[in-house]
Amino acid sequence: MMYRFMTLDDSTEVVHSDTYMENGVETVKVYFEKPVYGGFQSAECYLPSYEWKNINGFSSDKVAELQEYLESVAHVVIRLAREGGFENASNF
Repeated sequence: MMYRFMTLDDSTEVVHSDTYMENGVETVKVYFEKPVYGGFQSAECYLPSYEWKNINGFSSDKVAELQEYLESVAHVVIRLAREGGFENASNF
């Protein structure tokens, strides 16, 4: 399941998965998608390793910006992923 997290100022949508175990590590997939003329730009980042995959249309500078943003909110994303998104989270 994917949960809506935030819409950034440039219309990039940020969503995240539930937590899941991968190679013995609690992991969260964070997906970024921005509408552009003729389609979307998109990318996936996996926490806590910050491994980027399937980057389509985002420049390396933009991915660096998204990385910086994600580093500032990763603790919130991971907590929400454990609790089932904003709707199910307690104390938010």
